[in-house]
Amino acid sequence: MKHKKVAGAVALAGMVAAMGAAAQDTVVKIGHSGPLSGAQAFSGKDNENGARLAIEELNAKGVTVGGKKVKFELVSEDDQGDPKAGVSVAQKLADGGVKYVVGPYNSGVAIPAARVYSNAGMVVASVASNPKLTQQGYKNLFRVNASDTQLGSKMALYAAKELKVKNVAVIDDRTAFGQGLAEEFKKQARASGMTVAGHEYTTDKSVDFTPILTRLKSKKVEAIFFGGYAPQGGPMARQIRQLGLNAKLLGGDTICTAEMGKLGGDAVGPNVLCSQGGALLDKAASGPAFKAKFKKRFNAEPDVYAASYYDAVNLYAQAMQQANTVDPVKVGAAIAAGSYQGVAGSYAFDAKGDMKSSPVTIFTFKGGQPSAITSY
Repeated sequence: MKHKKVAGAVALAGMVAAMGAAAQDTVVKIGHSGPLSGAQAFSGKDNENGARLAIEELNAKGVTVGGKKVKFELVSEDDQGDPKAGVSVAQKLADGGVKYVVGPYNSGVAIPAARVYSNAGMVVASVASNPKLTQQGYKNLFRVNASDTQLGSKMALYAAKELKVKNVAVIDDRTAFGQGLAEEFKKQARASGMTVAGHEYTTDKSVDFTPILTRLKSKKVEAIFFGGYAPQGGPMARQIRQLGLNAKLLGGDTICTAEMGKLGGDAVGPNVLCSQGGALLDKAASGPAFKAKFKKRFNAEPDVYAASYYDAVNLYAQAMQQANTVDPVKVGAAIAAGSYQGVAGSYAFDAKGDMKSSPVTIFTFKGGQPSAITSY
């Protein structure tokens, strides 16, 4: 009986020690803000999965910072792609003790939410592309993707030099992203010698573009640049065909997605071209391995920014190890001063938090899927 008591005491002591060791682990919450409901939910979930995969791998591998093991936890919130909801999500994450965030996805959400994140001393990595995001002057806010300046202007350069387009029109959805992208395209289009025959406006909820497209048909435009998202881009491609409008549909990264092919059907093919930040995953050193891991874990192909969100989480982990702390001020400084080689590219930032170098790839569509043409 005495031996049983001793054995029990030893076992209990072992459990207490194990619990004590677990209690010593440093828990780091990684917040995710993105559209997990509504028309853009496919992008929000894809981004979330990129972050989730990185966190699962880091926890499996084991990361030590300041002599303590770090356990990463994903805290994902639905900002609905809506500015007001996005600000509420930012405050919720701040109140929950989150110090590191990936997202928001939408520029219209990221721009107003940035103030909340900054006031709470959080580090943010966003793919939102409107130049205004990093022009606000907030520290520890990093854009892990090309800006509209690069996405819009490179698409215009490609249209002028390679497609030989002379007469073009622009449509934007009046979101911060859509407007910014359209203006950058328009600026470069004119600088490249193209005539901008018209600039029309719609919303990110519209599905009928017939009146707009009918006006543009009368102007005999050879291409239409759309500053907006796939849920509008797909129906727009269908209506361009239905109206017999012989014009290519051009856009930015948000129509460089399989969702565009699903929504546009056979109206989305070589006639649709889009620009996306980052190198080609298939040609990137660790791109094919990432795609295989993602497919195995989620039974889906990674979409536009899954790799960028995966990279952002790993960027945080590397900076924590370099700074030997999880203090966001010091980690942010390490990110600003250093560089990280990720799946989607090499991350090094200028004083505003923009990537010093971000290649842009031009895509078209084959079989409903984005198909890369060239990096530009």
